[in-house]
Amino acid sequence: MNHITTSPINGKPLKEFLICNDHLVTKKQFRVLIDTETELLVTSPQPSVENIGAYYESEEYNSHADSDGATSIFDKVYEFVKSINLKSKYSIINKNFNTAGNILDIGCGAGDFLNFCKNKNWEVSGVEPTEKARLISEKKLGVNISTDLSLNSFADNSFDVVTMWHVLEHRFDVMETVAHLKRIAKPGGLIIIALPNYKSYDAKYYKQYWGAFDVPRHLFHFSKKTIEIILSKNNLNLTKVHPMWFDSFYVSMISEKNKTGKMNPIKAVFIGLISNIKAIYTKEASSLIYEVKNK
Repeated sequence: MNHITTSPINGKPLKEFLICNDHLVTKKQFRVLIDTETELLVTSPQPSVENIGAYYESEEYNSHADSDGATSIFDKVYEFVKSINLKSKYSIINKNFNTAGNILDIGCGAGDFLNFCKNKNWEVSGVEPTEKARLISEKKLGVNISTDLSLNSFADNSFDVVTMWHVLEHRFDVMETVAHLKRIAKPGGLIIIALPNYKSYDAKYYKQYWGAFDVPRHLFHFSKKTIEIILSKNNLNLTKVHPMWFDSFYVSMISEKNKTGKMNPIKAVFIGLISNIKAIYTKEASSLIYEVKNK
């Protein structure tokens, strides 16, 4: 385990923010520290690159790896929401491009988003380290999916669009990753980064039980200010921020289970609804999509 004491953004000492449990696998405690200048939150200690895989070994974590075999009401609702989200995600791309180009999805999972893009005539590429999800994705898409999390194998100025849907929080090398996003995106290309937002109402309500802290799998936690600083340091232009309205309900159910041992769907929907209503005015939804142009 690696104890983190300084911010990867500016090298300054981190301060205490809160203590969270790994509710999914080990039940152990992890500190969440803050860089007060940039608002970046850092999980500490962090597993090593070699050992992080053990913290993903949970059927609950992988229960929605693919849409096949959804049987419970919760699974069916999840798949229905996912279909809406796919259309919403693609609409961001569609508004920026008149014709299809090529797209790289980092952390593409079972390939549902890339498959949606492929059906819209986009040339698709993906990165996925998990073997099971990668094989599903390759079968679905008919293309080879890379395992190169370093992104070094991708040439400069290669892609019209590069996406990371809830992936950056899992990366050990946040600053290096964003630098790679800029490098591999074409000049004027689109970069899309989706992340949980710890400044949302549901995060503040659930505090250490908030499902999207998800320590130690989530190594870093971001606010809009944090992302703006990281993008600025990489000469990237943040053009729009979009809310992910459904995330508040899903995360609230996880948070309820963390707090009480049960998902309590009625309570979770209530908290999620309040979070979304407040986000209309505060612009601090449970999860945010950052639409970024490569200068």
